[in-house]
Amino acid sequence: MSTNTVTNSTLSAARKRDEMLEPYEWKRSRTVLRREGASNRPDLVDYTPLVERLHGQVIKLSPTGKGYDGSPCYINPMDLNLDYSDDDNPLSLKSDFILSLCELIVGGKDGLAPVEKTIIDRCVRIVYRDYLNDPKPENMPLLEDLYNALRAQDEKEAQYIATALEIYVTGSLNVFNHHTNVDVNSRIVCYDIKELGKQLKKIGMLVVQDQVWNRVTINRAAHKTTRYYLDEFHLLLKEEQTASYSVEIWKRYRKWGGIPTGITQNVKDLLSSREVENIFENSDFIYMLNQAAGDRQILAKQLNISPHQLSYVTHSGEGEGLLFYGNTILPFIDHFPKDTELYRVMTTKPQEVASA
Repeated sequence: MSTNTVTNSTLSAARKRDEMLEPYEWKRSRTVLRREGASNRPDLVDYTPLVERLHGQVIKLSPTGKGYDGSPCYINPMDLNLDYSDDDNPLSLKSDFILSLCELIVGGKDGLAPVEKTIIDRCVRIVYRDYLNDPKPENMPLLEDLYNALRAQDEKEAQYIATALEIYVTGSLNVFNHHTNVDVNSRIVCYDIKELGKQLKKIGMLVVQDQVWNRVTINRAAHKTTRYYLDEFHLLLKEEQTASYSVEIWKRYRKWGGIPTGITQNVKDLLSSREVENIFENSDFIYMLNQAAGDRQILAKQLNISPHQLSYVTHSGEGEGLLFYGNTILPFIDHFPKDTELYRVMTTKPQEVASA
């Protein structure tokens, strides 16, 4: 049997397997650490060939709201499904997400004040009233509905929050003030946010996390496992406003049958986060490749790595490193075969991409 035949069979089996119901006792969470500037560094766009090969959906989010083909491409941060929470009130968790979103937009260094949180929570309950009474797509609120509800409040704090939101509603950064018009229910979905730019990227990462959470809740009801791969993971832990929410939702994914995997090349930024210990404690599996000298010492202390074990991530070759699984640490060599279709689809090396 030829290599391509084997690979096609494997890809077909992968599609079939993910369509089957999977027990969520097998839940795992992973953290993948790469050396900064490593040659095997992935970009979000590099996942596109694999996702398309597996007949998935690639969603490109940009400030202009245009997808790869130039057509409108929008994700609504206010999207909500009725299984969003464990209890009978899905707004209890959705309100937490919207508070985190507003904190990122409005809060600054000190975050939202208690009065501001109360006002936002009140308005969240107002804007979802119609949808909860009649849950059809056209009743799903937009960010603009939250903005209008804030404007209708008497408190001066409400006007301050609304003014801060204005640029994302009627201003030049209003890409998240539209109803979702792309297929977020495909078996595989890739969110490409690299073009969002500095002002929108953090918001975009938060919105994508919430979209994935929506999917986790839907899959849980069907007893399906959801695998979530998050590249540039350190960006979510870099800001205090997004870090605490990201850790909370990381734990929530695990509880609800999700398998989150955080991937980073910027280990230094990841380790500087106050939340990194929570991530490591809630990661069953850590996959570590070659590390820079400064990062190795911090990781050794954080993960209790012996000098001998550390040698396996010191000037190591491609596909060589350490695996952490529970209390077990194992060195590994994983030289992925290059004469396979999967390698050709996944490689990020320019010379190999050009010849593929």
